[in-house]
Amino acid sequence: MTRTEKAEFISSLTEEFKSSDGLIVCDYKGLNVKAIEALRNASRPEAVSVKVIKNTLASIAMTNAGIEGLELKDTNIFVWGADQLAVTKVVATFAKTNPNFVIKSGFAGGIVVDAAKVEALSKMPSRNELIGMLLSTWMAPITNFTIGLDALRAKKQESE
Repeated sequence: MTRTEKAEFISSLTEEFKSSDGLIVCDYKGLNVKAIEALRNASRPEAVSVKVIKNTLASIAMTNAGIEGLELKDTNIFVWGADQLAVTKVVATFAKTNPNFVIKSGFAGGIVVDAAKVEALSKMPSRNELIGMLLSTWMAPITNFTIGLDALRAKKQESE
């Protein structure tokens, strides 16, 4: 890469990191290309980006984006996206099936989190699941009322 290509790459990466709500750094040593492609394919529907980036370039982009405190050592694969829960779910699901894929640390909600916190975040319900729970709670009284009305109608029809 030339110096100008590196500068362009860092600026585009900085913008992506700024617009993301979650960033996770993982170790991928021992994974083959097919496994990394499986991770990328699993992340696409969730609007999550996966990229192997040189630590120096990633460090500069993270500093420019205001992400501080992540240690970058050895080989790293970066996973980020606008929805931090989607990012954690993709990473945690992939880590369960691939023992060579190790979660190192992450940046979620403006703070640095460790692998245990990433795992805990992945178990939380997503925004759509929470909305579904809320709607079912709101619909319960209406549903029960209509069931009661239908039972009353059936009872009146039987008595006639």
